[in-house]
Amino acid sequence: MRAFWLFVFLVLSAPGSFAEQRCDAQAPVQRAELGAVSLVYQSVGAPRDPVLLLVMGLGGQLIHWPDDVVEALCRQGFRVIRYDNRDVGLSRWNQLPPSANLTVELLRYKLGLPVAAPYTLTDMAGDGLRLMDALGVRQFHVLGVSMGGMIAQHLAAMAPGRVRSLTLVMSSSGAAGLPAPAPALVQLLARRSAANREVAIEQQADLLAALGSPEVPDDRAALLQQAAVAYDRAFNPDGAKRQIMAILAEPSRVELLDQLRVPALVVHGTADPLLPVMHGVHLAAHIQGSQLRLIPGLAHRFQEPFKAPLLGAVLPYLEAHRQDVTHIAGL
Repeated sequence: MRAFWLFVFLVLSAPGSFAEQRCDAQAPVQRAELGAVSLVYQSVGAPRDPVLLLVMGLGGQLIHWPDDVVEALCRQGFRVIRYDNRDVGLSRWNQLPPSANLTVELLRYKLGLPVAAPYTLTDMAGDGLRLMDALGVRQFHVLGVSMGGMIAQHLAAMAPGRVRSLTLVMSSSGAAGLPAPAPALVQLLARRSAANREVAIEQQADLLAALGSPEVPDDRAALLQQAAVAYDRAFNPDGAKRQIMAILAEPSRVELLDQLRVPALVVHGTADPLLPVMHGVHLAAHIQGSQLRLIPGLAHRFQEPFKAPLLGAVLPYLEAHRQDVTHIAGL
């Protein structure tokens, strides 16, 4: 009995150290078999804490969520789950992946013709939902960035009784008429093939630089190192091309957004070169009751000077909704 009370005393007297141990972004990754696809994911935090599902953007791997951001979200009292979308990272197909020709589909898109994508963003949202099923998670919060925010919109529409809150960062409604990115940036984004490792890393560093804020000077060596880490973990240019086609084939989500009744926060940067700021404004305008936070100077990357403003926008919102099930009770 004395040993029991000593243990209780240690737990209550040192919550910080236990939280730090629990919120370890170096936790091992695991694999979930979900039929046609096999997703690699990582769970950070206590199993009993509310789940926050992180959905990454185009071509991004789970490692592109900065570890310190993941740990900050975990310390807020969440079990943070990040994963590699289908076609990127260590996730894989359990059957032959669908074939597609990005060059042809880009031409069709420019001509205003329908794009034939091998799968849809709705399919990718279904991956996230099946991952939650496989982990036995009934209700969860969702935070998506860029394309991941588009996937998150579908996920909330598919399972409104399960999604407690929605946080959309650097994302869009996909509506016609919104400002387009510069053609040079689109070319960098679509440039996915490379003759060798060195070329691939240089190309990715170029893209990272173009997605950064003009207010923050980039260290080329740091960009090359970041690109090298991602390349050495996994390199799947054909998968990224299929994801691009899924985005191009996607119709406007305005009608879907108008029907959402999920608590939502939209966070967008005023210097976003890929999805200019009106994408965020328009997105928030079509989600009833949503909150909008604009961050001056933020572009389309998790750059170090903007981590604090991003967390400053996201953490209070998530804390307010961490245990909130009132909207679910009303469905």
